[in-house]
Amino acid sequence: MAQTNPITGEPADEVGRPIDIVQLYPRELNIYGDWGNTLTLVRRLEWLGYVPRVHDLEVGGPLPRRADIVIGGGGQDSGQAQVYRDLLQRERWLRGLVDLGIPMLLVCGSYQLFGRSFDTIGGQQLTGIGILDVTTKGESDRLVGNVIVDTEQFGPIVGFENHSGQTFLGEQVEPLGLVRPGHGAGNNGTDRTEGARRANVIGTYLHGSLLPKNPAVADYLIGAALANRYGILTTPSLDDPYVEQARSVAMSRPR
Repeated sequence: MAQTNPITGEPADEVGRPIDIVQLYPRELNIYGDWGNTLTLVRRLEWLGYVPRVHDLEVGGPLPRRADIVIGGGGQDSGQAQVYRDLLQRERWLRGLVDLGIPMLLVCGSYQLFGRSFDTIGGQQLTGIGILDVTTKGESDRLVGNVIVDTEQFGPIVGFENHSGQTFLGEQVEPLGLVRPGHGAGNNGTDRTEGARRANVIGTYLHGSLLPKNPAVADYLIGAALANRYGILTTPSLDDPYVEQARSVAMSRPR
């Protein structure tokens, strides 16, 4: 007799089990290849024998029936202005997902909007949904270049930053990691922090895309999703020598 997950009641057979990925505002928040994060999750889930289903959440569109992983990308200030009011309408739904332990990766613009507020360089204050205890202020100087961040959980992660918003962490979050000296600016260029974490939510300024070059982060998101939906507590991993080559090249690049 086929086993079922005791929480969801869904079949526990590994092959063919779905994982639902929600991509936030892919038209407005998809800069510097951030959609590659979703693509990486799709491919790695397929390699593990699961069935990834991607749902695009658009401005004014319906909420997906299910979300196992939430992905948000970056965008210009104009793109963020288009989505932030809509995002405010989704706050209760998103907070519910956070409380359920749903993993989320929020890059640049979506990272800022999941904070408490974002004061743009043009003088507009965008009210965030406050899931992450961070505040951001736009500045005239842009923080641009390749980045290496040392993290406790994932080891060194690599990416590319390009942002004028400077973000400062509150007491209810911890940084994703610390920028390696001489290898990036991070949240604000002053305190060496990069990104923010709360529960299974990760905010970061690292484009690149991030996940193709940092599979440990991708597998963390997948592992959390599998634990929530199917009760599988072993985090999956896939050996990929090409990823290690790409990481080595990225880490050797000048700032």
